Amino acid sequence: MSIGEERLARRMARGVEFLGSETAILCGAMSWVSERNLVSAISNAGGFGLIACGAMTPELLDAEIAGTRKLTDKPFGVNLITMHPQLFDLIEVCARHRVTHIVLAGGLPPAGSLDAIKGPSAGGGAKLICFAPALSLAKKLIRSGVDALVVEGMEAGGHIGPVSTSVLAQEILPEVAAQVPVFVAGGIGRGEAIAGYLDMGAAGVQLGTRFACASESVAHANFKKAFFRASARDAVPSAQLDPQFPVIPVRALQNQATRAFTATQHDVIKRYRDGELDQGAAQLEIEHFWAGALRRAVIDGDVENGSLMAGQSVGMVTGEQAAAEILIELVGQATEAVAARG
Repeated sequence: MSIGEERLARRMARGVEFLGSETAILCGAMSWVSERNLVSAISNAGGFGLIACGAMTPELLDAEIAGTRKLTDKPFGVNLITMHPQLFDLIEVCARHRVTHIVLAGGLPPAGSLDAIKGPSAGGGAKLICFAPALSLAKKLIRSGVDALVVEGMEAGGHIGPVSTSVLAQEILPEVAAQVPVFVAGGIGRGEAIAGYLDMGAAGVQLGTRFACASESVAHANFKKAFFRASARDAVPSAQLDPQFPVIPVRALQNQATRAFTATQHDVIKRYRDGELDQGAAQLEIEHFWAGALRRAVIDGDVENGSLMAGQSVGMVTGEQAAAEILIELVGQATEAVAARG
């Protein structure tokens, strides 16, 4: 083992022990993309794959976990959305399959969910990872009993908060990294950045955009080509035209759909002002604009009318690579970085 490899292994040791993988690199859960093929490929290559449950029914999640298990005997986890109406049924599915790690996304864990995930059923429960978009929430989650945190900045793809990764890392890592493993996410595309966050106290990192176009990804060829053509400035948050009608920011590549969303907001707000819609109906119409849009882009390949969720690291995705090749590249860059730092 070289000096750089030994130093990187020492920095990743806590994350590796927590995840049970060879490297402390998680693949972010991307709906329609992070399914059995990509998840198993990442785990087989030494990373940690996460199934994106999204809006799956318990039956679909049951089949997805079973299908992943047929493709890998390595550790992987499941990402669940806190607002899912069948959250506790999904947790039970994970328990039956003895899933070792569950990531809860989309808000604070609802009452009873921590006990359900970490409880004694089906072999002792799972390790629970939650997102911490602010220091106060990080501390609250630790007090509630979560096992690890993900600190994700606004450079990430999909639903985002208002603060950059670098600022969140500086704010949160010195305060809580000694208490639980913390994984940093958002805008990470190269190993040098991984090394930097490890030096700051992170136990590991999470990347999504770099893996979205892996050769094992089921994403449509049109979806992948859109990523290959894009630069960082093409991945922008969705616009909100009126604070009376809030829009949860989503970072995606600009296309016809993003422009149509702006026009739709203009139209809906005008109809509300003219008395044609009440506020509830107007808000619902705005929120329903994106229904099915991610699937249209990822699965159907409609890259103009679908949602091309991507982080700002998309400019570093220049071609299709196997998941193992991506991990080797990232680890190699991180190894060189820590070796050079002494």
